[in-house]
Amino acid sequence: MRVLAGIAGALLVALMLSEFFVTFLLPRRVRRDPRIARGLNRLLWRPWRAVARRLAPSAADTLLGLFGPLALISQLVVWALGLLIGYGLIEWAVAGGAFWTRLLNSSGLFLSAGGLSGSNALRAVDLLEAATGVGVLFVVIGYMPSVYSAFSRRETAVSQLATRAGSPPAAATVLHRAAGREHWSELQRDLRAWEEWAAELMETHLTYPLLAFYRSQHVSQNWLAALTAMVDVAAFIKATLHDSVDAADITFRIGRHALADLALQFRLEPVVVDRLSDADFAELFAIVDRSTAENVDSATAQRRLDRLREEYEPNAQALADFLALDLPPWFHREQTRPDAGARAQPPGRGAGRDLVGSRARSREK
Repeated sequence: MRVLAGIAGALLVALMLSEFFVTFLLPRRVRRDPRIARGLNRLLWRPWRAVARRLAPSAADTLLGLFGPLALISQLVVWALGLLIGYGLIEWAVAGGAFWTRLLNSSGLFLSAGGLSGSNALRAVDLLEAATGVGVLFVVIGYMPSVYSAFSRRETAVSQLATRAGSPPAAATVLHRAAGREHWSELQRDLRAWEEWAAELMETHLTYPLLAFYRSQHVSQNWLAALTAMVDVAAFIKATLHDSVDAADITFRIGRHALADLALQFRLEPVVVDRLSDADFAELFAIVDRSTAENVDSATAQRRLDRLREEYEPNAQALADFLALDLPPWFHREQTRPDAGARAQPPGRGAGRDLVGSRARSREK
């Protein structure tokens, strides 16, 4: 019996340490999630989300915002208990006696509060457990600043986007601002910055999946809405202009990639959604049609955009449903309509030549 207990304890310790290593130390690929951590998150998240749905929006957002930190603590508790029980079984197999006494001794050693005693074999087990406890402690101490540093960088970008796209962010607001003030070159620079942010967000959220559950400081803002709005803008520019704009093309590709990988991270199936009506598309197209020199006709642009939206919107909606986040609208209903933007600039086209790219400028020369 004690031999079987020792084998079970060794297997339990190996399982807990491997899970701990994969979660905290291994920059894993999308399909290399630790099963215990993922299962625990899903087990806790579903009832947590169900309770939040019965509350007012502000209270629900507060409750959902507590899940990320508490889930991290829950994972640590599960791994610590697993290690304590595993080492307790090994000690009982080596030294015998009452199992609960060995479990209490194991707890003290894991927390570096016990002493080494007994036979040489028992001392070796005790020393290994104490070293494991110290190693786990130092890894956790180094892990927490990395998580909150990634969270801080993410939220900085979300807040910066709110000043340009509103809160929640809307693609129409970005396009209207660029068209009305003839700031297409600034929009191109923003697209490049969004490309970098989307790549960093994908890397950090695949490495630290719990970051996806961390909420923004404001109810009307969230990282998924910011990412989706960025891809919306890039997709609309990519669909509307004759020539491919490198900044828009690359931002769209990295944003689509991020949404696909994050949906795969949580084992989510795409959800069919249609966020842009024909009437809203016509108003959006009017913004670009009055501002750029190289846009295609409306029917072609809508056909292109529909095809591009099919590549990322289903994954974005799946993430929104699972994480209880809201996707951004294409329009803020209260915002200035495109005809006001048309009056803000002289008739004719040509304000958007910076967005067309270097190839268009070289042809003009």
